[in-house]
Amino acid sequence: KASAVVRSIKAGLGTDQTGVAIERLISNTLEAQGHRPISRQKATQLPSVYDPEFIQADADLSQIAVGLASSRSGRLCFYGPPGTGKTAYGYWLAQQLELPICVKRASDIMSMWVGGNEKNIANAFKEAESDGAILMLDEVDSFLQDRRGAQRGWEVTMVNEMLTQMESFSGIFIASTNLMTGLDQAALRRFDLKVQFDFLSPEQALGLLCRHCVDLGFDLPSEELKTLVTRLGHLTPGDFAAVLRQNRFRPITSCETFVSALQ
Repeated sequence: KASAVVRSIKAGLGTDQTGVAIERLISNTLEAQGHRPISRQKATQLPSVYDPEFIQADADLSQIAVGLASSRSGRLCFYGPPGTGKTAYGYWLAQQLELPICVKRASDIMSMWVGGNEKNIANAFKEAESDGAILMLDEVDSFLQDRRGAQRGWEVTMVNEMLTQMESFSGIFIASTNLMTGLDQAALRRFDLKVQFDFLSPEQALGLLCRHCVDLGFDLPSEELKTLVTRLGHLTPGDFAAVLRQNRFRPITSCETFVSALQ
């Protein structure tokens, strides 16, 4: 019967798509049986110009990587405005340590069912433990709110479950948030290190622009453009990434157009 199903899929989709279809079939079957589906998450490709030197943080990010490479264990909290490089640094860290990374967002954790949040939190830690992966939870403010302001029972049990899992997890756990205020105080004490990510300094913004110009084959910025970029303010690595994404359908043809897009 199984071979007949495979032949039917191959006939309908062709050889190229057969593997994908079978993988999806197996994954859906596992999930229906209450097991973890086949993970299709792949490591996000960092830009070729990625360098932690172009992240404005209140800690030495390269030194953190060296320390974690030795200990292989730690609980870190990254906080700061959107686009400042919190998630990208997590991916870079995984590359440096040659570890897989399991990234979960609030939408992956929050559930409409009673007890679902706690179950999903436990499963996220279990998955990372099983894969020997760095676990990174984005938007952690969604499920680590201060229990003193809780109005529903599940808000308390969700934080309790998170604290329990953090305590027992033996690997590297990273929580990232745009909103540091309002997080549970007991949770904050559980983190070994809290790192603030901020907007690029003028020197970093200019250096990142020059790095992109070289990568794209553009002339380096003129003195006028250098002055303009250093005066923009509130630039983030995410802004540069957004310009590069636009380049796919609205070509950036020179340093001048790159700066114009940043503006």
